Amino acid sequence: MPASRAGGGLPRVRRVAEDGKPVVVSTGAADVSEIDLAVRAVRETGNEQLVLLGCTSSYPASPTESHLRKLPVMAATWDLPVGLSDHTMGLGAAIAAVALGACVIEKHVTLQRADGGVDSDFSLEPAELAALVRESRVAWEALGEPRLGPVAGEAESRRLRRSLYVVEDVRAGDVVGPENVRSIRPAGGLAPEDLGTVTGRRFTRDVARGTALTWDLV
Repeated sequence: MPASRAGGGLPRVRRVAEDGKPVVVSTGAADVSEIDLAVRAVRETGNEQLVLLGCTSSYPASPTESHLRKLPVMAATWDLPVGLSDHTMGLGAAIAAVALGACVIEKHVTLQRADGGVDSDFSLEPAELAALVRESRVAWEALGEPRLGPVAGEAESRRLRRSLYVVEDVRAGDVVGPENVRSIRPAGGLAPEDLGTVTGRRFTRDVARGTALTWDLV
């Protein structure tokens, strides 16, 4: 993807955008007005294929100056996908950015950190790059949907939850109490929190030990 810095001059931003290819704009050292001008410059060419990268232009960058919570703010402000141009050491900031909506991660890479170089301290070696790709994918998949409640993979766990069972043979008219109804595994009977409601009621018919307690039995 062609790339340009928000503070690198609007004419250059426009020239890159005019190619009609996807554009990545890194926002390092740029203030809000400069970012807005860069976005407008790209859009004025008719090119809507734009990604904004959050960036801290220090080398290496401190995690405390990354302020990754700005990523969803950027996405909402300019209605664009966002990413991170990351100069921190390690993988933590980049993976955290994925959890905040980053769909692009830019990292410096070196074949061997010990060889030195101006950015070697915060560059990733090949094995680390592979780990970043792998763990970023896991983070992205783990985001899922903003939903509450059990998922399909928890079906077995839910089956093994506690519920109310008859634990001794009873006859119709016997009173429900701790000696004949208990909260045990698996699921299938009334919820454990219903024990207070059914205690003191009478069984409507004979019930064998090991039967899941249901409302029609009391």
